[in-house]
Amino acid sequence: MKALEKFLDKIRPNFQKGGKYQYLQSTFDAFDTFLFVPGHVTKKGSHIRDGIDLKRTMFMVVMAVMPAMFFGMWNVGHLHFLNINETATFIETFFYGFLKVLPLIIVSYVVGLGVEFIFAQMRGHEVNEGFLVSGILIPLIVPVSTPLWMVAVATIFAVIIGKEVFGGTGMNIVNPALLARAFLFFAYPSNMSGDKVWIAEQADGTTGATPLGDLLTATDKTQIDALPSVMESFIGTIPGSVGETSTLAILLGGLFLLFTGIASWRVMLSVFAGGYAMGLIFNAVDTNVYMALPAHMHLVIGGFAFGAVFMATDPVTAAQTNTGKYIYGILIGVIAVLIRVVNPAYPEGMMLAILLLNVFAPTIDYYVVQSNIKRRMKRLDKITA
Repeated sequence: MKALEKFLDKIRPNFQKGGKYQYLQSTFDAFDTFLFVPGHVTKKGSHIRDGIDLKRTMFMVVMAVMPAMFFGMWNVGHLHFLNINETATFIETFFYGFLKVLPLIIVSYVVGLGVEFIFAQMRGHEVNEGFLVSGILIPLIVPVSTPLWMVAVATIFAVIIGKEVFGGTGMNIVNPALLARAFLFFAYPSNMSGDKVWIAEQADGTTGATPLGDLLTATDKTQIDALPSVMESFIGTIPGSVGETSTLAILLGGLFLLFTGIASWRVMLSVFAGGYAMGLIFNAVDTNVYMALPAHMHLVIGGFAFGAVFMATDPVTAAQTNTGKYIYGILIGVIAVLIRVVNPAYPEGMMLAILLLNVFAPTIDYYVVQSNIKRRMKRLDKITA
């Protein structure tokens, strides 16, 4: 590494102002800071000084998502061999899924970072590390059978419309990864739902419906018993998007985010609480099959857990005030389950719930701040009276 650092120091003048390749300064700085700690620090002004920067924060999130990603790879292989009635070793199962998921990850990063680099060069800005997280999240929230060109188009849309038009990392108002998922869902619905999209290369005559899909077509409450058990759903050996099936793996990543202080426990807890409370309300009403689904099942099927841990906690698009985080999280959980049960056109309500609350997060914070101001003004009036 020392030799590489010396080499970069040697060629750096070529990319600085007045150098032969000064127009590539943003690209050079991006690779340099990716490999080594930046050589500049804050020296004046009112700033918070800490040992972690944006790049380290993004790496922490990428590390946290690894359990869900690796389990998703194994599950892709597991469901494939299960559906073609063949047995395979753990290594064979994982390697099959690895080869299916890896192209999705490569396309997401190559296309997304390509767009980021182009915009950075055009504007003469630094390349931000924000896409390190979005690049890994996008492949994990789509079916394994999603065509690569669709992943590429959705990634371009998410980076340009979700980030760059607002000014880049830290300025976006909605989660870019979820925006890519929403783009695919509305532009190519047949590739994002149905029985055939969740399992790679199924045998003829087999189905791979998710529990949410089965619930939409259920006509008798006894059909709930035919759904995967709570333990199966919690472990994740069920059809679904690549990284969303294992609540266990997702929670392991969530604990890591909480331990490192990257994610907000207030948002996570509130999302689960809101979803569970809404599930209990529907259980009390109990007028159709979906409403009869036990409230805790909503938390372990579909993308609920993944959204609560990795999407809703996005520090850029989430609420910033402590009280606002509770309101933001509870509303996401409530609306996600509400959309699932009431609107059969959208079996997975988590995506729409988070995107909706991303838009309303600033408003929530505004009214929380105004409420605090009014309360303090009343307190001041009592003191001065």
